[in-house]
Amino acid sequence: MARYTGAVCRICRREGMKLFLKGDRCYTGKCAIDRRNYAPGQHGAAKKKLSNYGLQLREKQKAKRLYGVLESQFRTYYEKADRLRGITGENLLKLLEMRLDNVVFRSGYGDSRKEARQLVTHGHFLVNGKKVDIPSYQVSVNDVITVKEKSRQTELFKAFAENPKTLPTWLSANPENYEARVIAEPSRADIQVPVNETLIVELYSK
Repeated sequence: MARYTGAVCRICRREGMKLFLKGDRCYTGKCAIDRRNYAPGQHGAAKKKLSNYGLQLREKQKAKRLYGVLESQFRTYYEKADRLRGITGENLLKLLEMRLDNVVFRSGYGDSRKEARQLVTHGHFLVNGKKVDIPSYQVSVNDVITVKEKSRQTELFKAFAENPKTLPTWLSANPENYEARVIAEPSRADIQVPVNETLIVELYSK
């Protein structure tokens, strides 16, 4: 499975904002944005005015990096979103939100999408009672995501159950049973990510 293996903090510096790719570390003084709030590289500190294309490209890169997908995957999501009814940009974000790794993260398992993705690939979750270890698996409304019985005995999952997070309105959870359910498709208002999807659509529409 292809994935980014470089320095994660460089990504936030390149986008000029916290993407919270390292979970709790991003809230501490160790965050790279707090220490070096400029792009990486020899000329990173130089002020540059972006063209319209540059702005569109940065939005696409930001969305890719937030959800942890590579270029070919992202284009596939866009093409699928473009074929669906409704607004293409919103469809794109909905498809990304409904990835299993993101749903696991939104359900409170993992401090970041990267950690949630790792938990999925290690086979800790069931979808409707069946093991699924593919992070890009698309969940649907009424799907139930549960932690495997064996995994519930680990300190990591016990900690998740004891400290449940606030869930978005399109998810419901039963922490005592290590269970989360997709009760609706996320609306644009539910998707709290710092991305201007209109710029992404403009980029791909050229």
